[in-house]
Amino acid sequence: MSVGLVIVSHSPKIAEGVRDLAAQMAADVRIVPAGGTDEGGIGTSLEVVMAAVESAQSGDGVVVLTDLGSAVMTAESVLEFLDDDARALVRVPDAPLVEGAVAAAVAAQGGADLDRVAADAAAAGGVGTSGDPGDGPDRPATASASDATASVSGPTGAAAQPTAEGTFTLTNKVGLHARPAAMLAQALGGLDADTRVNGVDGASVMMLMTLAAGQGATLTVESTGPEAERAIETVADLVGRGFDED
Repeated sequence: MSVGLVIVSHSPKIAEGVRDLAAQMAADVRIVPAGGTDEGGIGTSLEVVMAAVESAQSGDGVVVLTDLGSAVMTAESVLEFLDDDARALVRVPDAPLVEGAVAAAVAAQGGADLDRVAADAAAAGGVGTSGDPGDGPDRPATASASDATASVSGPTGAAAQPTAEGTFTLTNKVGLHARPAAMLAQALGGLDADTRVNGVDGASVMMLMTLAAGQGATLTVESTGPEAERAIETVADLVGRGFDED
């Protein structure tokens, strides 16, 4: 089981679209759209959201993502109708709908608990589309002509952490888009290492997506920690497999 998600939007189509996007990177997470009025028109419905929360609940909790202000009020009204035990298993974070849903889905897929999933959704609101780490001179603008390579070095002192680094060329057709970014973030997030990809947190799907790294782009990976070498091997494996897109 995992934390479930509810997508509340004034538009049924938007709710369904966000659900479909998030589901691409969280196949095992229950994601329920709750868009529109009872009749399927533009607006929100207490009954629709209530039913979605009940449907998404697996016992691990539910995170509700909303679009506009009145959707937030509808979600909060649902909480008032729940008993204390049920209410304790629902979170309505202040998070952007699309980015929050993607971040929450990845966290839930990785087995994060309710509060962590909600926190990751909220944190996605701080990720912009320009001026992010990785947009500066340290980000490679073109691909390396060589195949993926990696180098590893051990600790340089008694208290130093193991470090490893590698450079990899994306070969899959669409590069580091949502699903590959989610695969990479999930894999690196489960390791005891701090891994940076082109300067951004490799365990954050949203930060990886800000790189806009397409086919042929170069990923420069630096990792520090007990499983640093394994982190580099993980990136090499995923890139080498083309993120299973073939």
